[in-house]
Amino acid sequence: MAEYHIPVLLEESVGLLAIDPAGTYVDLTFGGGGHSRRILSALGPEGRLYAFDQDRDARRNCPDDRRFHFVESNFRFLRGALRLRGVGQVDGILADLGVSSHHFDALERGFSFRGEAPLDMRMNQRARRSAAEVVNGYSSEELTRILGDWGELETPWKVANCIVRARAAAPLVTTAQLVGAVRPCTPRKEESKFLTKLFQALRIEVNGEMEALRMALEQSLKVLRPGGRLVVISYHSLEDRLVKNFLRSGNFSGQPETDFYGRRLAPFEVLTRKAVVPSAEELVRNPRSRSAKLRAAVKC
Repeated sequence: MAEYHIPVLLEESVGLLAIDPAGTYVDLTFGGGGHSRRILSALGPEGRLYAFDQDRDARRNCPDDRRFHFVESNFRFLRGALRLRGVGQVDGILADLGVSSHHFDALERGFSFRGEAPLDMRMNQRARRSAAEVVNGYSSEELTRILGDWGELETPWKVANCIVRARAAAPLVTTAQLVGAVRPCTPRKEESKFLTKLFQALRIEVNGEMEALRMALEQSLKVLRPGGRLVVISYHSLEDRLVKNFLRSGNFSGQPETDFYGRRLAPFEVLTRKAVVPSAEELVRNPRSRSAKLRAAVKC
């Protein structure tokens, strides 16, 4: 049986949390539980860990540990979910963004362009909107917007027009049909890169990933106690830019606010001057980690 997910930058990310054995921590992206288990190994009997995941498939990976609490929820509801459990502030938050190996390997979930599967891409299988609804229901203008914004495709209007023409003949309901629909505008020498961006754009739109990340980052300021740490692993430039700007300034523009005297009011002290990336050894062991970037900061 394939491993659900190989944790990326495991020791580096958990090390930057500087775990207090009696502290309270949050894993925003439980997945296969690799980061959570490493955090638990550093906690003492009084420590607590709250792990979020909106995908019910992840529940099977929960450790049998009284210090561990699984929260079946999107991390956009971070603060409210913790308050429901009697938790006001925590000592550290870890997020390993992106898609787990399980989602790519479970072809029936529709996250991969390799093979044929329903156009789904929902992280939360109870959610209503699937990739098929986006592909077949969005206007050409809406498709152009998400393909440009979320996929950063060079000519998103051409791709959108390919999709609109194809669906006029018959709805696109499988990953293979979508790949076929965009074949006229797929660069031959960069097919894999092009399709990766296309599928990324649809996945982000279906799951509202960028909005959820913004919400979680903003709530982290209220949830972290002074001296608490925020550690985030991102996998594409859209995520990394948001995280970098937020850690630098406490907002998404990257420009710190100043007080009356012009003094900088950034709420974090950044721990990673440059993003931490996987070692050569990790890249050999886990090629899917190649785009990972790790950033961390301490709340002032």
